[in-house]
Amino acid sequence: METTIMAPAKLNLFLDIVGRRDDGYHFVDMVMQSVTLYDRVSVSINQGDRGISIECSAPDIPCDDTNTAYKAVELFYCAVGRSVPQVSISIEKNIPSQAGMAGGSTDAAAVLKALNELENAGLSADELRSIAGNIGADVPFCIEGGTVRATGIGTDLERLSPLADCAFAIVKPEISVSTGKAYRLSDEVGYGSPADIGPVLDGIASGSIEAVAGGLYNKFEDVLDLPEIESIKSLLIANGALGALMTGSGSAVFGIFRRCDLSSELISRMKKQMNVMIAYPEK
Repeated sequence: METTIMAPAKLNLFLDIVGRRDDGYHFVDMVMQSVTLYDRVSVSINQGDRGISIECSAPDIPCDDTNTAYKAVELFYCAVGRSVPQVSISIEKNIPSQAGMAGGSTDAAAVLKALNELENAGLSADELRSIAGNIGADVPFCIEGGTVRATGIGTDLERLSPLADCAFAIVKPEISVSTGKAYRLSDEVGYGSPADIGPVLDGIASGSIEAVAGGLYNKFEDVLDLPEIESIKSLLIANGALGALMTGSGSAVFGIFRRCDLSSELISRMKKQMNVMIAYPEK
């Protein structure tokens, strides 16, 4: 038995860290958007054998038990009360790693969906999100998809209206950012008044992509202060982006455009200036 799931990347339209729990987890307020840039995750099951094997097209991705896809298999079968059969996973990577685009999380979510289908387990979306929360904070969102506000530690999800028609130009610079370092720097800065999420929420509700672009915010940009990020943002805006932002803890940066403004000539020009990927909102 085999199935293939297309696993979409995510972008943060808003990301604020509003506090830290005693156990080290952080309270966040985020708006996340899944986009049409996909990993291709194939899962097959052989009931006659036992074990989990992973292969990945990207050589820098671990294929052992530290991979989120491996954890997804173990937690799925624990949840349904069955022994793990022979599960083979093949991941064709298109989402850049260490980018803040939930590449590992979306692969894990795809594995949960695939196993639910292959095993005819009948788990609801709520049940899959509950399993997903034990893998990583972004994985429940990757089960949900679309346009979502995430609060708590990132696992309390509120579905929002679909984002108005737009396009994203995404750039992944060579630099990488440690998520742990980003959170440590945020802790050192401290947590005062929360950033204003209102413009992004209002823009989504009213269908104004201009309002959304005007409210883009990522606290990690403030604490990391990376010149490379600011340079890419400036270049995207110079090419007509309504706004630009680093996503997650980085280091990918996106510009948000009216879809009608993103001509083939503009895309060609941007690709000569930077390694840009074009994606659109997933509903």
